[in-house]
Amino acid sequence: MSSDASDDEIPNLIEPPTNDSDEPPSLVSADEQPTTKRKVPITIITGYLGAGKTTLLNYILTAYHGHKIAVILNEFGDSIDIEKQLTVSDSNSTSAEKVPFVPLANGCICCSVKDIGVAAIENLVNSTNDFDYILLETTGLADPGNIAPLFWLDEGLGSSIFLDGIVTLVDAKNLLKSLDEGYGDDAEALETRKKEEGDMHGHKGPLLTTAHLQISHADVVIINKSDLVSPEHLKKVEERVRSINALVKLSITTKAQVPMLEGFILDLHAYDAVSVSDLSFAKKGHSHLDPSISTSTIIFPALMPSQVEKFDKWLRTVLWEDKLPEGHAHENFEVHRLKGRIPVREGKVLLVQGVRNVYDVNEGADMTAEDSSAKLVLIGKGVGQKRFEESLLDMLGSTEG
Repeated sequence: MSSDASDDEIPNLIEPPTNDSDEPPSLVSADEQPTTKRKVPITIITGYLGAGKTTLLNYILTAYHGHKIAVILNEFGDSIDIEKQLTVSDSNSTSAEKVPFVPLANGCICCSVKDIGVAAIENLVNSTNDFDYILLETTGLADPGNIAPLFWLDEGLGSSIFLDGIVTLVDAKNLLKSLDEGYGDDAEALETRKKEEGDMHGHKGPLLTTAHLQISHADVVIINKSDLVSPEHLKKVEERVRSINALVKLSITTKAQVPMLEGFILDLHAYDAVSVSDLSFAKKGHSHLDPSISTSTIIFPALMPSQVEKFDKWLRTVLWEDKLPEGHAHENFEVHRLKGRIPVREGKVLLVQGVRNVYDVNEGADMTAEDSSAKLVLIGKGVGQKRFEESLLDMLGSTEG
């Protein structure tokens, strides 16, 4: 694990080993180091059709004066509501070199791409004026867990962009119906998901909807259209969101007008580090308020230096192999997000982040007296099993590996 990664170094993003190529990577000699260039932050904005993504984008472009922003539409569906207000020409183009765009206010642009290719977005940024920010709007049925690792990984490969955060908008009036009944989901995809859940559990399992996935991966959730529901209903919506993702920052809005953009929607730096405040909402244990996806917190003693590799081995087993270490039976699970602060005695605090099977471990500040215990938070399906904590403690206490 990297001990002192800087902005100019490749971050310690760890992904499952692959056998795609036997060729060694090309290295750049010390005399041929490329010049440092400013990286542009990109925020993924997701949510069901009608949740308010278009309204949020227009609000940002209007309120965030003096900044050039690229608005990118990721077309997985047949129609995207933002195009009704931001007309994009030649939306059928798929060429990375010919991504169409139109000028917007404040020197911003709007473009449309048929896929989520990082190269297409990089070419757009590199071939036009410098931008301060990129907003990528997905379609209503997009799973951000499939998109986020592309930008997070690419950041370490000399990319001109970096993942700043994931923002999910939900409709206060329809969210509970979406979570409980799959309202707004594609019917065929929903039936497939229901079948997979049934096969997995040997019976009809809890419904896993696109809304679950969009909330579980989010750094920020905006509960929009709050004026259309009662205070009691709004409280139930907020509790449900927090039961799925206890780490998320929440904002309750009408017309998607978030009181503060900077530091909440823009410039989140959600993947830079893990602070104590980031984990403050995650309590010991987990909530059963939502049967499909929940947040679980494991608290354990600070590590001895000899336990660091054992902890990393536990992460690799859970995230790469989708199982707990040998000897620990478990129900099926799926980790969507992971964050942790792991102090090492007489050493640094390890900062852990993960999205699906990709994770990052870096060293933070020196361990202090306040860092007497470690905290690891998991968000996903089946992560509340007591065996997670038991297997981790057994791994740390073992003398093998």
